[in-house]
Amino acid sequence: MQWYNEPPDWRQEGDVLHITTGAKTDFWRKTHYGFIRDDGHFYYQEVTGNFTADVKITGHYQVLYDQAGIMVRESETVWLKCGIEFVEEVQNISAVVTRDFSDWSVTPLLNPPTSLWLRVQRRAEAIEVQYSLDGSHYQLLRLTYLTGAETVQVGLMAASPQGEGCAIAFEGFHITQP
Repeated sequence: MQWYNEPPDWRQEGDVLHITTGAKTDFWRKTHYGFIRDDGHFYYQEVTGNFTADVKITGHYQVLYDQAGIMVRESETVWLKCGIEFVEEVQNISAVVTRDFSDWSVTPLLNPPTSLWLRVQRRAEAIEVQYSLDGSHYQLLRLTYLTGAETVQVGLMAASPQGEGCAIAFEGFHITQP
């Protein structure tokens, strides 16, 4: 695993990665706001072909748009990020798909969980995002076309677009391939 935009503070303890995000960091391209940000934190490995990536995320979200999750990335202009995003004092299950322009979808969690489990599966050019509030029962959040590229970067993503940083713990991250 390697960093794209290493955070100011991080440590690995067994299968738990603890990070504190840097201030004013994000991944976003053009849509609605008109700017491009590619300075969020991404801890990844390259994966060829189909895969399933799983992780448990526990965050201390405090400021608008604090976020943590899984990212699948071909390049600066083609990527997906999904997970928790803190919007208007509410944790939201969030997914952003970017193919030069970013889109954004959110589902508010009115009873914010302590942790969120994510599962991202790639089959050919399609990515399926699922989430769980208990680590057992998963729900579909999104199915999307991402890229036909054979090899992509897959890993953990976190950012604090408006704030000075937040603490995130990623537990049990693993990638399996058929």
